[in-house]
Amino acid sequence: MDRSQKADAVAQLNEVFNQAGVVVVTRNLGLTVAQSTELRTKMREAGASYQVAKNRLAKLALDGTDYTGIADHLTGPTALAYSEDPVAAAKVAVDFAKTNDKLEIVGGSMGAVALDEAGVKALASMPSLDELRGTIVGLLNAPATKVVRTIKEPVSMLARVFGAYGAKEAA
Repeated sequence: MDRSQKADAVAQLNEVFNQAGVVVVTRNLGLTVAQSTELRTKMREAGASYQVAKNRLAKLALDGTDYTGIADHLTGPTALAYSEDPVAAAKVAVDFAKTNDKLEIVGGSMGAVALDEAGVKALASMPSLDELRGTIVGLLNAPATKVVRTIKEPVSMLARVFGAYGAKEAA
């Protein structure tokens, strides 16, 4: 890389750090190309990204962002998983690390809050933004369903009573 390419890489990483809701630092201990491609595909499906970055350039890109706490984790063969959803990147990285021992969760950060490995795993166990939205919609929809059922119930009770009288008189 020449100087201009390095400057572009630092600017691109700085933009990522300014927009991300969470950044997870992983250590690659010999992932094959197929495994790395599988991880990137799973990240993309979840709305996250996975990127190998030079540690020195990543540390330069951290300046002026909330993610300065991850600078200590950027040693050795590392890669960054990030997403705007505060749970998506952590969830995919932790799930992939469970099935593949060549990927290790080192730590991360959610804004200015630095996370260790246990913190990233705890974050991954939380419901995603889409799951929370679905739960809220379900909770908002439930009272309306109960109201309709309550209004409809007396009418159906009357219909059953009239049906029973009709069946009794017919017999």
